[in-house]
Amino acid sequence: MNNSVVLLTGFEPFGGETTNPSWDAVRALADRDDGLRAVLLPCEFGSSLEVLRAAVAEHRPALVVATGLAGGRAGVTPERVAVNLDDARIPDNAGAQPIDVPVVPDGPAAYFTGLPVKACVAAVAAAGIPTSVSYTAGTFVCNHVFYGLMHLLATEHPGVRGGFVHVPYAPEQVADRPDVPGLPLATTVDALEIIVRTSLATTADLPVTAGHLH
Repeated sequence: MNNSVVLLTGFEPFGGETTNPSWDAVRALADRDDGLRAVLLPCEFGSSLEVLRAAVAEHRPALVVATGLAGGRAGVTPERVAVNLDDARIPDNAGAQPIDVPVVPDGPAAYFTGLPVKACVAAVAAAGIPTSVSYTAGTFVCNHVFYGLMHLLATEHPGVRGGFVHVPYAPEQVADRPDVPGLPLATTVDALEIIVRTSLATTADLPVTAGHLH
């Protein structure tokens, strides 16, 4: 493990979009710091975890922050729990559409993040950026990668921490949809930088509520 390296991942565009702000943001963030490595993941159930596994083996990071697009969310949302379930509403970029199958056969039902999500949200909010803790990463490729990452770290890299963060649309993606929120890419980059910095500096999360009633 290289204690100075943080691995960031983002996804290629999917679902008819021409860009994906998760990749655009982590690539821009990696340009700011020599200790950050950005890796593009395919939006595919079959190969995304293979690319992720290879990246972890190559870079031997101390921290992994995977990111993905959550269109419709207004803020940057660190995810708290990954579930062992693929249930795709739409096909992935390879045409696969798994329904009610596990990410890892015989794996645990769920994994909690290794990131201090409440501390991250507090730090991002203090910078004036919309954010909240999320308790569902969905059941598409984002959750697939989140669960696969946590299983990989738990079983093969127990000294490495990791987690997943969803980001909103970029404004240009919703220019013709005024009812759908977007966040400037530079703001998303700033939020992810704060999350990385907070995660490196914090292991015990804040003892504050971030629960949901529904």
